[in-house]
Amino acid sequence: MFIQTEATPNPLTLKFLPGAEVLGAGNTAFYTSLNSAKPSPLAQELFAVDGVKAVFLGADFITVTRAEDREWEDLKPHLLTRVMDFYVAGRPIMLPSTPEGAVLASDDSEIVKQIKELIETRVRPAVAMDGGDIIFRSFDEHSGVVQLELHGSCSGCPSSSATLKQGIENMLKHYVPEVTAVEPVLED
Repeated sequence: MFIQTEATPNPLTLKFLPGAEVLGAGNTAFYTSLNSAKPSPLAQELFAVDGVKAVFLGADFITVTRAEDREWEDLKPHLLTRVMDFYVAGRPIMLPSTPEGAVLASDDSEIVKQIKELIETRVRPAVAMDGGDIIFRSFDEHSGVVQLELHGSCSGCPSSSATLKQGIENMLKHYVPEVTAVEPVLED
C-alpha cells in the first residue's frame, strides 16, 4: 500500500490519500478530540499520535490537523505508519452503530433545499480537493444568514474567511436572492 500526502491551504493540516475508500462518496466525519472520535477506530488511532488536534475523514482521503508547536517532519512518519497498519489489518473505519445523517430533510423549506443542493453540488466537491468540507447548519429566513460548519483543512484555514465571503456567499446570493450573508459556525 502506498499512501500519498498533499499540502492543503491550511499549513497546519495535511491531506493523506490512502488509495482506497475512506468513508465513500458523500460521507464525512470530523473529530476534534480523542473522546469525540469514539465512532471511528481510525480517527482514534490518529489521535494517539501526540500533536494531532483534529481528524477529518472524507470519501477517499484523511486530513489531519497538527498542533502549532509540532512539525510535520516529526508527525508524518507516525501518521503514515498508523494509516498503513490500519488498512493492512482490515479494521473498520467507522463502528457499525454510527448513525449516518441525511443531507436533505423532508421538512426543509424550498429555499433551504436550494441552498443545500448548491452546497452539495458546487461547494463540497471543490473544498474536498483541498482536504476539507463545508456542511450546511442553518438558514435564518428572517435575516437571510446561512451558517456553515468548516471541517478538515477548512477549519482554521487562513483563507477560509475569503472562501466563505467571496466565494460561497457570492454564489449563494446569486442563485438564492433571499441569502444576505454566510457565516461560519463557531466551535465551542
